[in-house]
Amino acid sequence: MNFVIAVFAGIWFWFAGGAPGYTFHYVLKQPLVMALPIGLLMGDVPQAMMIGAAIELVYVGIISPGANVPADECLAGVIAIPIAMKIGADPATAVVLAVPFGVLGVFLDQLRRTVNARWAHVADKYALAGDEKGLFRCAVIYPMAVGFLMRFPPVFIANYFGADVVEKFLNAMPQWIIHGISVTGGVLPALGFAIILFVIGQRSLLPFYFMGYFAVQYLKINSMAAAVFGICIALVILFMKNDGQEEIMQRVKKLQICDDDDE
Repeated sequence: MNFVIAVFAGIWFWFAGGAPGYTFHYVLKQPLVMALPIGLLMGDVPQAMMIGAAIELVYVGIISPGANVPADECLAGVIAIPIAMKIGADPATAVVLAVPFGVLGVFLDQLRRTVNARWAHVADKYALAGDEKGLFRCAVIYPMAVGFLMRFPPVFIANYFGADVVEKFLNAMPQWIIHGISVTGGVLPALGFAIILFVIGQRSLLPFYFMGYFAVQYLKINSMAAAVFGICIALVILFMKNDGQEEIMQRVKKLQICDDDDE
């Protein structure tokens, strides 16, 4: 089973990180999304989803403008989720395991971009020659092949050999350090929410955030109900905005008609 999980995680990281066609790669990179198939393979979907959700909260507010990748949530997820499940770690500990891999993924991604820049120069020659197949190889085949060589091996090795190393390491730690790791892991998701508030940056939207928080915390509604209420509020605002725009356009047209009549 370790071999199967290691191969699956390596292929997932290669395919999602390679972004073929720039279609669903961003969805596939999310820890919460990859947690479902990992949980199915390991026979414990609820635990996998809880770990994936905890890791997702750390990166939920992160935006990658252009080539600036602040953290690689995909590498963090494909390594931390399987390892945490193998050693029986709680979600807070899994978050602490995920963060260093997320930072390591940034360096790996920059190395990949540097290597793939070579294919852009080769593609120029194919473009001048009108070779469409050569352009396709430089745009898809070569970068994906390089990505496989750079992405698959580290994830495979980490999943195949890493669980035993991490388990021995955690067992050798004093209890107070383990407690500190759990506390730190519990704080990191709060940091993710803080990043969301910073990214939103609009005072008019902050009340909706706090409405959702207090609804869950004090009214004790579950997350599904909160999501449904949030969608309904968003749709109401959207419809009101559209109605307001239509009303403004109608008034503008009436003013134009009046001006034409006066002339």
